[in-house]
Amino acid sequence: MNRKLNALIGLLDDPDSTVFEMVEKELLKETDEIIPVLEQKWENSLDGNCQERIENIIQHLQFKETYRLLQDWILAEDENRDLLTGFLTIDRLQYPDLNILSIHAKLENIRKKIWLELNNSLTLLEKTTIVNHFLFNINEFAINFKNVHSPQNCFLNQILDTRKGNPVSLAIFYTIMARQLDLPARFIDFPKNPLVAIVDAKLARKVHGPNTESDVLFYLNPSNRGAITSIKEIEYHLRSNNFYPLRNYTEPKSDVMMIKLLVETLEQSYQSVNFTDKKERIHELLSLFV
Repeated sequence: MNRKLNALIGLLDDPDSTVFEMVEKELLKETDEIIPVLEQKWENSLDGNCQERIENIIQHLQFKETYRLLQDWILAEDENRDLLTGFLTIDRLQYPDLNILSIHAKLENIRKKIWLELNNSLTLLEKTTIVNHFLFNINEFAINFKNVHSPQNCFLNQILDTRKGNPVSLAIFYTIMARQLDLPARFIDFPKNPLVAIVDAKLARKVHGPNTESDVLFYLNPSNRGAITSIKEIEYHLRSNNFYPLRNYTEPKSDVMMIKLLVETLEQSYQSVNFTDKKERIHELLSLFV
């Protein structure tokens, strides 16, 4: 740590508010790499006001890093943009010290057990049925109906620990697991209840006819234990409820769109529990999706 930074941190307990404002302004120019030093200062301080100042600075630095990571993820080329990384970036909002290796280990444990039951002789429909069995029957992942608006439903680490989520987070989680098992899964922004589509252009034309305009083989609903449905059933529901144009709700959306919808859901959740400060930061993150 350089002398200037050391001197600034030493002034965090200065009673003069003008001095503190100057110190805070300079410290907020730094990255989250200075957080361990700030935490050490907090531990050694007996001044409650100083500790509160440090906590606020740490929170701002942590959010600044989350903002940067999400921005980099959004701007990355499609082939370099990993959906799991985007999901974990949102986790950082609530859990800045998240153990990423632990998350990967939990996902790998689930993936490996499913993978052992799959083989190349199975159709995509058969493979999807096996995935559904493991996720919804054995592991019992489901919608958190008891507290569906809880912000915790939006975080992957909580989904893995509690086996509960909301329609958006479960759809993203399912897509991640399916892709890790080499299933061509894509996100569908179906009204009020996101779906997952299994997509294969060649097979879609073989199954639905050479003139089909969609690469979707079939859809599944993670909010309903992975229930599988066809394009005809989906279109019938959309027409019955006057959702047009149909392709807006039947064709796959980008991974960026998936994470944007997750952030919007998190914003609504924070609003429902009156977490005003969190809601303002969510607005900042949403500004990245242009």
